[in-house]
Amino acid sequence: MASVLVPVLYIGIVIGSLLVFSHFYRKRNAGKLYELYFPSHPERDVYVSLLQQTDPPAHEALLKAALLRRAMTDVSRVVKLREDKPALQNLLQKGSIGDDLWNSLLQAEKELEAEIMEVVAEANSFVEGWGTLIFQTAGETLATEKMRSIFDDTAVARAKKEQKYGKVGKTVELPAAQPMIIPGAPSPGSPAAVMLAQAQAQAKAQGRPISPAPTSTPPKPLGGLTPPASGRPENPASSDGEGDPRRPPPKSVSPRRSTHPLI
Repeated sequence: MASVLVPVLYIGIVIGSLLVFSHFYRKRNAGKLYELYFPSHPERDVYVSLLQQTDPPAHEALLKAALLRRAMTDVSRVVKLREDKPALQNLLQKGSIGDDLWNSLLQAEKELEAEIMEVVAEANSFVEGWGTLIFQTAGETLATEKMRSIFDDTAVARAKKEQKYGKVGKTVELPAAQPMIIPGAPSPGSPAAVMLAQAQAQAKAQGRPISPAPTSTPPKPLGGLTPPASGRPENPASSDGEGDPRRPPPKSVSPRRSTHPLI
């Protein structure tokens, strides 16, 4: 009987000590202040200071702009947390980082959720229903500012690259486009072209069909067949086949003797 109670008593003592240790450890960590994942929120401070200004009070458009800027900062922080959380979780499982950084990220998530709810409430206080659209507008504004910053930095980056590697490409000047000249048509600017343009404009004003410009290009025959050359005479004997060298020559016909008595 004693041999059975000793292991049971040992297991009970171990489990009880672990429970007591975990209780005090959680209680100590609950009151511990971790290092903030995001040190400060200057856009929120600016909005609160403008909201509390009374002499003179801030204009409503200025308050809306400050609230939109605050929402833009929140959107950028949400994106950063979504990118950092999987990587930090993987590093925590491998033991590469401590619990302090992970707990700081979790605390930042909770603070950001409360911040988003507060921004939504403030937006709805200005215009009913704006709270559902303010973060979408903030995301689009962030994307626009990012593209603008890239465009503005293009000239500086190009100057640095040219200073480092030299000028790579040369500017190519393309020739001016020349008007297409149709064979047989009057050249642009000639009296015939001016008269033709005036005639077409007059016909258009009177509602008559506009005749196309005359050209010397012969019409293309149907079926893609080329007519015979005008300088080559046609063989008159080709109609009955006498001029064909592949046809055998006709047999000579001997004259038939007449049986008439007078001949």
